[in-house]
Amino acid sequence: HAGLPWQEAEVERIALRLKKRHGIEIRWRTVHKVLKREGLVHARRRLRKNSKPMPRATIPGELVQIDVVYARKYKGEWLYQFTAIDCASRWRYAWVIAEQSNRTAVMFLGKLIAAAPFHIQAIQTDNGSIFTNYYTGYRKSADPVHPRLHIFDRICHGKGIVHFLIDPGKPAQNGRVERSHRTDREEFWNDVRFRTIPELKQKHQAYLAWYNTEREHLGIGGKSPAEYLSNCPI
Repeated sequence: HAGLPWQEAEVERIALRLKKRHGIEIRWRTVHKVLKREGLVHARRRLRKNSKPMPRATIPGELVQIDVVYARKYKGEWLYQFTAIDCASRWRYAWVIAEQSNRTAVMFLGKLIAAAPFHIQAIQTDNGSIFTNYYTGYRKSADPVHPRLHIFDRICHGKGIVHFLIDPGKPAQNGRVERSHRTDREEFWNDVRFRTIPELKQKHQAYLAWYNTEREHLGIGGKSPAEYLSNCPI
């Protein structure tokens, strides 16, 4: 990582990694001083917290945030990454695909349910048309008693999953998954090299496995999601 500016969270993560993997105990402030001396630390402006109370999760599966992001261009066409993150354990599931649509959103939901090591009670998304028609169709239905539900909502209902929506134009309310996309950009997409889609997907799955089993997460006490889940009754 030579030449790259380190964020404050990464500084603390370095100290945790040195202790867990190499038995070297060093205060994160000391790590910070060394990196600062080398010009590798800069402060990031903090965004204002949204005042609206949002669903919270204390157990795995209680709330999973889902989003889709432009990932990378391949032969002139965009690839997209569907991402789900469990708010309690930080366990993640992601899928790279060349299309974002109702069809692929529903496919991703099915893959997520099958892959999750816990029962999903609720999910939270933005108001994108691939996830909901609440503002564009549901609330404008000619039959308000029996409004036409989006297929994503119908499947959630059939699986007993509550579907929460953030406020329009408030992506910070889906902050866990939004932040994870920034991590993916910094730790995977900016550096990955591939010649074919199968090669990319293989590397992406390896990265995701590392993220879930090895990467330290400050929000869960420096554990990996796998470590957190192993000590948490599901």
